[in-house]
Amino acid sequence: MMHRDLTILVIDENAIRASIIEEGLREAGHAQVTVIHEVQGVARIIETLQPDVIVIDIENPNRDMMEHLFQLTRTVSRPIAMFVDRADSASIEAAMDAGVSAYIVDGLKKERVKPILDVAVSRFNAFSRLQRELADAKSALEERKIVERAKGILMRMRGLSEEEAFALLRQTAMNEKKKLAEIAQSVVTAAGLLVR
Repeated sequence: MMHRDLTILVIDENAIRASIIEEGLREAGHAQVTVIHEVQGVARIIETLQPDVIVIDIENPNRDMMEHLFQLTRTVSRPIAMFVDRADSASIEAAMDAGVSAYIVDGLKKERVKPILDVAVSRFNAFSRLQRELADAKSALEERKIVERAKGILMRMRGLSEEEAFALLRQTAMNEKKKLAEIAQSVVTAAGLLVR
């Protein structure tokens, strides 16, 4: 399921904990692992490195640091696994809202790193797919509304039946090699300019 050659960024201020994660990843066959021990300036590193997955480990997360990381994770569209030693339900909720794919409390063991990474990636992919499907459905609905409005305009202005109006839109779209919705949008826009 996982590609062997993932680029993985590990953000961990604690060198010992970072080496546990790194070892777990390397043992799981991941060679491209970059570890940084400094949260500051991480946005630039992410831009340069373009990691496939980000692993964040925080031993004692404080509010400011968590807020900083959550702002970061909101903007980065990547699977993110976050390890923390302790957490309250509010920070777990905040992590999920910020787009963290896997949030692990008190579970940093070498052999757990790979399965958690796998979960983070598959949850991220599933969520991205849902978001795409939702966006597609919304735009299809918008297009249908525009086509309906254009049909209504043609029926009123040209005295066409609904079928004739639709046929005219479709024929024009084919002739102009454009999408039906584009032609419909032009009709709606033109009508808005003409009928005031």
